[in-house]
Amino acid sequence: MTTPSRAAHTRALWMLLLGNLFWGLSFPLIKAIGLEHAQLLPASSNWFITAGTIAPRFLLAALFLAVLLRGELMRMSALEFRQGLFIGLAAAGGVLFQNDGLQFTSASTSAFLTQLTAILVPCWIAWRARMAPPPVVWLCCALVLGGVGVLARFDFHTLQIGRGELETLICAFFFMGQILVLDDRRYLGNRALPVSFVMFAVLAVIFSVMALFTAPRPADVLVPWTSGPWLGFTVLLTVFCTLGSFIIMNKYQPAITATEAGLIYCIEPIFASLMALFLPGWFSMWAGFDYPNETLTWHLLIGGALITLGNVLLQLKPPAKE
Repeated sequence: MTTPSRAAHTRALWMLLLGNLFWGLSFPLIKAIGLEHAQLLPASSNWFITAGTIAPRFLLAALFLAVLLRGELMRMSALEFRQGLFIGLAAAGGVLFQNDGLQFTSASTSAFLTQLTAILVPCWIAWRARMAPPPVVWLCCALVLGGVGVLARFDFHTLQIGRGELETLICAFFFMGQILVLDDRRYLGNRALPVSFVMFAVLAVIFSVMALFTAPRPADVLVPWTSGPWLGFTVLLTVFCTLGSFIIMNKYQPAITATEAGLIYCIEPIFASLMALFLPGWFSMWAGFDYPNETLTWHLLIGGALITLGNVLLQLKPPAKE
């Protein structure tokens, strides 16, 4: 197997940065979809709103790729199917535990604990290789986690390991698994689109079933599809934050190390915080709900600077392929 060239490595970093931009967009979009869903179906449980938000994006994404690929899906290799299946299961576990954990802990605690993936990945690699990562890797991890902590306004004094915190830690392990499956050299020759189709299909099936079982009535699953704003938000979520972000991840992450991937994905909260400065107001004017813009704070500036510094420092002397 050949090691990606420096040019391919740099291109992958820029594309993954774009993927993080799309994921950042997903936060205000998902919040807007949830608010619109609650207006349409006030009796909805948190589980139904979660499943009703997640299932459509992956269902539409899977249908789009099924039409785009057509006959190519019949020529999908066993390795492509297996990788897509494992990525889908890992992503489903991460999303499920993350969303349930949010009901029992603060958003800042959830944001911080989720980004422990950036530490879990190099720890796993060190254990597997029986060799500690270079000190610069630990320094970069500390900078990035510190930045996420500042960005999320994390407070160690209020941290308690209850159900929410435990589930969020579990979700970090699932997201680590998603990164490691993409880093597995056995799948290096896989095509990103067939792998992404399997991943989307797995997530669509899991959360569609969940939506049916958590809906007040089965027919309520179809009610949001009658809303123009809900459809608009869902299409944006599907095009940019599902098709765009995950296809970029599946295609370009194998060109960098798993440690680099874990750290660069921590840039996502910066984009989410920046977009929360103006998008909620636009969405509110369109859909008619109350979703105020956030304000620029020193947490965003300092947290973003630390996360950026950690990622830049790692690229000054890129580690060998893991």
